[in-house]
Amino acid sequence: MPAWRIALLLLAGVAYAGASHWMMLYHPAAPWAVVVLLAPLWLTAMGLAGQYLGRAAVAVTAVAGLAGLALVFSGHAGDPNPLYVLQHVGINAVLALWFGGTLRPGQLSLIGQFAQRIHALTPDMRRYTARVTAVWTAYFCAVCVLSLAVYGLRPFEDWSLFSNVVTPIGVGALFVGEYLIRYRLHPEFERVRLIDAVRAFYAPAKQ
Repeated sequence: MPAWRIALLLLAGVAYAGASHWMMLYHPAAPWAVVVLLAPLWLTAMGLAGQYLGRAAVAVTAVAGLAGLALVFSGHAGDPNPLYVLQHVGINAVLALWFGGTLRPGQLSLIGQFAQRIHALTPDMRRYTARVTAVWTAYFCAVCVLSLAVYGLRPFEDWSLFSNVVTPIGVGALFVGEYLIRYRLHPEFERVRLIDAVRAFYAPAKQ
């Protein structure tokens, strides 16, 4: 993937996070805002259904989403705030399961799979990438717990700030921080640019 396309994706992510925070503060129950804010949950559910359950499950998920849209536009959806929290917790829980599910003995960790696309992994590097995968898993689990805690203990405005601003900043800080300390801990990793590390996420796995 070219650098300009990655930059556009990052800018789009920042713009969506900012727009989401604004919509949750000022238009949380507006039908158009509910649709925009909950679309990621719907698309994620359809993707998971297609991957693990087949086309019939995709159709059921799609119909359920359309039924939800009908409730939103008819004014019968109720308070949307719990749905926003469900989306945030659900997506981070799925990420935790995705990362953590590759930490089984004898399996190459998810970060190891990404690293293998640009490095020839040694046993030490495999162990290091497994530890990094565990750190990411712990991060996503912590986000789930904190999301519920902030929602239960603080005003909704604080939860929106946490979910739309703090969470993605944490992802960026963890990604960049690991990149900066990697070569101090493991100089055997070949030097690559940060943009190449991002590209590794989108690159096809080596056969």
